[in-house]
Amino acid sequence: MSDYRDERDPEPTDWSVRTAERRPDTLDEEYDLESLRGYRPIHPEPAWRHLLRRLWAPIAAVGFILWKLKAVALAVFKFKLFTVAGSMLVSLAAWTLLYPWQVALGFVLLIFVHEMGHVLEARRQGLPVSAPLFVPFLGAFITMKEMPHNVWREAQVALAGPIIGSLGAAAVWLAAEALDSEVLMVIAYIGFFINLFNLLPIVPLDGGRAAAAIHPALWLVGLAALAVMVFLSPNPILILILVIGGLQLWARWRERSSDEAREYYQIAGWQRLAVGVTYVGLAALLVLGMDATHIERDL
Repeated sequence: MSDYRDERDPEPTDWSVRTAERRPDTLDEEYDLESLRGYRPIHPEPAWRHLLRRLWAPIAAVGFILWKLKAVALAVFKFKLFTVAGSMLVSLAAWTLLYPWQVALGFVLLIFVHEMGHVLEARRQGLPVSAPLFVPFLGAFITMKEMPHNVWREAQVALAGPIIGSLGAAAVWLAAEALDSEVLMVIAYIGFFINLFNLLPIVPLDGGRAAAAIHPALWLVGLAALAVMVFLSPNPILILILVIGGLQLWARWRERSSDEAREYYQIAGWQRLAVGVTYVGLAALLVLGMDATHIERDL
């Protein structure tokens, strides 16, 4: 056996060249970070893209419904509701900034049902009335070119909104029970609440117009109650209603002695009783509806 060794000197190695050939371009190539992590890192979505995603979902839902219900879409244009549809979409987009789009959509639709109650009663009385117009974060309103003949007729127009709106909320409640849907239950609760809030006896809310047929002194009660609410929980919407209510209360109080005002507020006793019973009964039913649809949250 022989012990063979190559005693020849090997060729010199240029380590700078070999190191340059092996040097990775990035940190991920050098350490293969994805294989070490076991997953691809998630980069946060830009705020503008998240906002567009939230706004697009409800608008697409309304568009799909109108496309499916072509007859309804044609009726929208015939009923001069194109402006209304646009204001609904703007209001819907605004509410989706605060709530999930499903809740915002149900909220806007229930407001529309409420306002259509006013429209139907006003038209039944032969009064020229506009279609509902939505205002973001405030709700909706209608305009009448001619006031009702007396406070009894005005109370009928005012109470028609909460009555029809309450029926709409009750329908959503029944659907929530049948489908076991928590989202629909939340929408029904909101529907009962907004109709009850509108019964506050202060102008320009529906309750203020109905209270005028019972006794104008109820306006002071409503104004005081709203002032307490603003004091306990300051809110821009409540403050706006308080200011408008105070101004309208002052205007009506100044005109109380005129012959037109006396004739306007003079109605039969049974009419005052009918408005009072309807007002109190509706408020009680709405409280029960809110209690039935309230969902307890565990903290």
